[in-house]
Amino acid sequence: MNAPTTLRAFELQPGFTVSHGPTAEAVLPHQLPEALDWFPQTKVLSLDCFDTLLWRDCHAPVDLFPALPDMTPMQRRWADSRARKAAGNSHGRSEVSIGEIYAHLMPAATPAQRDAAITAELDAEARHCFAFAPTVELMRRARARGMRVIIVSDTYLDAAQLRQLVERAAGKEVAALIDRFFVSSAHGKHKAEGLYKDVLRKLSARPHEILHIGDNHGADVGGIAPLGVNTLHLKQFDPLILQQLRLEAASSNLIHPIQGALTASQPHRATLAFAAPQEEDPAARMGLSVLGPVLTGFDMWLDEEARKLAVTHGGRVHRLYLMRDGFMPMQVHAARHPQDEVHPIECSRFTAIGASFASERDVARYMETALGTDPVPLARQMFISEEDIARICATGNMREDSLALWAEMRKSSRRRATVAASRALADRLVAHIRAACDPQPGDVLMLVDLGYTGTVQNHVDTVLSQAFQCHVAGRYLMLRETHRTGLDKLGMLDDRHYDYQMLDALCSNAFVLESFCTTNIGSVIDYTAEGTPIRRERSLSEAQAATLLRIQKGILDFARIQPGMILRGDHGADPLDLWRQAVAASLTRTMFLPLDHELAVIGDFEHDVNLGTDDKHMLFNSQGTASGLRRRGLFHLSDKDRVYPAGELHGHGLASKLTFMAHKRFGLHFTFNDFTDRALDLPVIFIDQQTGALSEQTITATATHDGFYVAAVPLGDCRYGAALRFGQDHAWVELESIHAMPLADFLANDPLAPDRSIEMDAMAEGIEAVTQRLLRCDDQAGFLMVNPPTRVDDTPMMLAVVFRPLERR
Repeated sequence: MNAPTTLRAFELQPGFTVSHGPTAEAVLPHQLPEALDWFPQTKVLSLDCFDTLLWRDCHAPVDLFPALPDMTPMQRRWADSRARKAAGNSHGRSEVSIGEIYAHLMPAATPAQRDAAITAELDAEARHCFAFAPTVELMRRARARGMRVIIVSDTYLDAAQLRQLVERAAGKEVAALIDRFFVSSAHGKHKAEGLYKDVLRKLSARPHEILHIGDNHGADVGGIAPLGVNTLHLKQFDPLILQQLRLEAASSNLIHPIQGALTASQPHRATLAFAAPQEEDPAARMGLSVLGPVLTGFDMWLDEEARKLAVTHGGRVHRLYLMRDGFMPMQVHAARHPQDEVHPIECSRFTAIGASFASERDVARYMETALGTDPVPLARQMFISEEDIARICATGNMREDSLALWAEMRKSSRRRATVAASRALADRLVAHIRAACDPQPGDVLMLVDLGYTGTVQNHVDTVLSQAFQCHVAGRYLMLRETHRTGLDKLGMLDDRHYDYQMLDALCSNAFVLESFCTTNIGSVIDYTAEGTPIRRERSLSEAQAATLLRIQKGILDFARIQPGMILRGDHGADPLDLWRQAVAASLTRTMFLPLDHELAVIGDFEHDVNLGTDDKHMLFNSQGTASGLRRRGLFHLSDKDRVYPAGELHGHGLASKLTFMAHKRFGLHFTFNDFTDRALDLPVIFIDQQTGALSEQTITATATHDGFYVAAVPLGDCRYGAALRFGQDHAWVELESIHAMPLADFLANDPLAPDRSIEMDAMAEGIEAVTQRLLRCDDQAGFLMVNPPTRVDDTPMMLAVVFRPLERR
């Protein structure tokens, strides 16, 4: 798996081009192989080392420190700082060696112990460094033109250590391209302090005959260009990719341990650096940068799982990609391995469940757990005709129709009919799979899907294993089993690597992932006798389908480009461990910390529920979010029908998104009061509508969001009117809303309460409505008068008054 990579000519992928000529002293990663053409007088190619030739598998250099044994990352950083301070105070040097650092890290250790610790760090660097292929191609072209190639690096390694690291991390062929190493630790100063003056003295070349390239503008341009050397700043990433990677690193630290292994794993950095600047279409760029790494990493894991299944069970492993969400995993595999056979299998939850009723007991068991859901699609699942459904579910009342369906399904004749229809559907499903791959006894059927509980496998595993005499295995991107099925199921992200709360957080927000991976065909509802799928109508709008194709193009571009971006020696880390962490971090970031340009691409997307219904939900709808947050705070997001809550939170600050993220990731059981650490008093005069009696109380208004407060003003059973005395304490107030609702709804924080509430009008006295929302309270006695709603029964009612004080009196 980690065999040395042979040097080969650099190849551009279809659809990507090299732009010629530097811009503002900068070179983009994909332009590196052409950089020598811009400076034809060059005789010496000078390169920075880290993040120019050698890149790391992690977000930042310090993310390697947790992988070092017998120390904490903080101890390693402190030792570096102390060593530099001591060298500056004692010898006037800003640069130190790794030996000096470890002398401060392990002052009581023997030289042999410190040498062993240094060796462990160098081993970790060798495991997690690789050569960036475009830089290697630049070096290869330089040598082909007879140029010398040198490395000039600000590093605490000495020249011998750095050469050995390049050889181990990138391979001997790459190291052989380099004539000489210059390191700051040997000269006591870094490039910005004049290291390159020493380099020029030791080179038999004039400054204008040298081209130096590096990723640090201050060091590699500012510290060298004034000497007359041609310089180019390697701009690894544009600001959008930089922000994405930064947020992915932060997300990784929330879901992975930060001790004992590399943190913030990002093996996709090189591919994004090369490909992202060349993609101008926002939708394709989103696919390339967000979903490309996820599905490419998933495919690598599937390759290894297929190999293991073949070894364990023998026979041929058939990859059956479950449509529709398995569409893009299948396409990514076809892009990475065009020679492999892949089989799209159309088996929805609806057909899988329908094919699983082998006995009347199976029918009864399913009804016991499904009763309470929408009775109409449930009746269809039981193979009841539309005519009979209209008769059974005649009232339109969910509870009454569910009870009627339950009574119908208790009839033995109805259960027998369901079993017979189920067995016939199972035969047609078997015909569908036989037509796709014709499995033989002893083969393995590897069902591939995004996840998340393996519902389809739960229902068809026995059907398929008995029909084909094959072993059935489910392999999923994310797996969060709700019960122990005992089936052969694994997830790239599952409970072997992540706690249940983390898996639940990912799976409960996975609709956005499904929206990228689907294909524009209707969900299968049956098959012909020959196994041809019978589908519902296509569910995507033309606009969404067109955008989806552009996103998926970007996903496939990443999959094709990725293998050619990295050159490793024979000491590389296990790539599956790196990709698993990167996939988890990327998904977490996408689901909880989406970026503005990403949401702009998918703003009109709808999600197809796909359970034998035509139900769709907007992926996210931010129009009512601001008002909801002001009324209820983050509890506004508790509505069960929300598909992509983080998308709705966009525009309300990182703090809100991080709070929601932590709540979901750690399963934090907060109440409304836990979020409230600010309150203010609102004087209210109550008017008894029966007696005309007046009484005054002070209502405590609690903070919600963005400076707004909500005051719960009791109305009894609609007996009392309320005069809201804003003028008492405030000169200016912004009024968001006044709604009447049952007191029980408010106390229970019922997500449906806003839909049942009544918007109330108010009459102003001593208060001027400057705009519909902005109130000027010139009179300290000014108030808003709100009469109670019409009484229906003796239910206790209240007013939810949402306002923001702008200026206190």
